[in-house]
Amino acid sequence: MAKKNKTKLCELCVFKHNQKQKTLAHFAVKHTTKMKLKICGMKYPENILEVGALLPDYMGFIFWEKSARYCNGNVPELIKTIKKVGVFVNQSQEEILEKVEKYNLQAVQLHGEESVEFCSTLKEKLPKKIEIIKVFSADENFDFETIKPFENVCDYFLFDTKGKLPGGNGTTFDWTILKKYNSKKPFFLSGGIGMNELKAIEEISKTNLPIYAVDVNSKFEIEPGLKNRNLLSNFKRKFDVANF
Repeated sequence: MAKKNKTKLCELCVFKHNQKQKTLAHFAVKHTTKMKLKICGMKYPENILEVGALLPDYMGFIFWEKSARYCNGNVPELIKTIKKVGVFVNQSQEEILEKVEKYNLQAVQLHGEESVEFCSTLKEKLPKKIEIIKVFSADENFDFETIKPFENVCDYFLFDTKGKLPGGNGTTFDWTILKKYNSKKPFFLSGGIGMNELKAIEEISKTNLPIYAVDVNSKFEIEPGLKNRNLLSNFKRKFDVANF
């Protein structure tokens, strides 16, 4: 009888151990797939350091001269975990490569009408570790089939609101159109995201969409290019706690 009880006890211990391992494995997967945060449109060195102290996953610097957030000055050294993204709009590959080297960029965001061929050639010229993010302006008429040819020539897509200017328009697009997204390519969600969108981010994170990151910009500004650190800190704290 004692031997039988001992066997049952051992079986129970094994069961509990297996359950614990499953729980830890689930936590590990959730942790590694946690949604990233990108803060874009950084411009002023002191502000860059202030926001960098919040430890976002990405920080974006716009190298398009027509932008109110055009970055043409010094970009201070950031902690290695923050990936620096250069944002370009229909610019030459030579200029992109020059900026990548000058500012030690870890990613390139193409926000214009760059072709598949352009992206492919650029990918060949860039060091392999440099990520390419291709932006598409979305509205209710957007045809997701048009982006399929880009799947093999970039690392991520980014969906932004269609507006007069490429980015920084401060308005969100109707995220329900993403139900039509039929690709496995991970993407950044962008366009007018602020504190009021946290609930919507939580809801869309429950879908099977491969949302890799959230991209914020104008809703956290004092003026174009100057970010409100306190507001961003509050957003990031809630973003991290939610653990999307």
